[in-house]
Amino acid sequence: MNLNKVYLIGRLTQDPETRSTTSGQSVTTLRMATNRVWKDPSGGRKDATEYHTVIAWSRLGEIASQYLRKGGLVMIEGRLQTRNWTGKDNVKRYVTEIVAESLQMGPKATGGQSNYSAEVTDIKNPSTGSGRSSSPSPVKDAEIPIIDENEPMHSGVDEDEMSIKEKDLPF
Repeated sequence: MNLNKVYLIGRLTQDPETRSTTSGQSVTTLRMATNRVWKDPSGGRKDATEYHTVIAWSRLGEIASQYLRKGGLVMIEGRLQTRNWTGKDNVKRYVTEIVAESLQMGPKATGGQSNYSAEVTDIKNPSTGSGRSSSPSPVKDAEIPIIDENEPMHSGVDEDEMSIKEKDLPF
């Protein structure tokens, strides 16, 4: 069995950029950063930032472009894809990107509309032909789930579901 799945939770480093392919398909590029914090052996706090390029096709990209702004919190679910091309200088170049399959936007900024919340999934991806088509319909505020920054990760999950028991392991 093979698996190519990526989950990222981070903030946008710039506003989304939407463009169209020669066939008229819309594609949106999201640039985001994720942080990792840990303690070194001496107990000092260390942190590192990783930067990611996320590609969102069709309606998923249109929604991201409409609702997301620089600094907004977003969770991306997708897959890794590496592309290559030969530049004008005849040098082969590579780039690895995340192709978004779903996204969930973080909480709305207080007093503004800089980062609305919504979950969008199963948008047909023209590069893979998988998923189902979705007609472009406006997202209603009542349909937009909100990620609460202060809510514990295990909220709504029973204690029994959180602990892993040895007898439940398949090996």
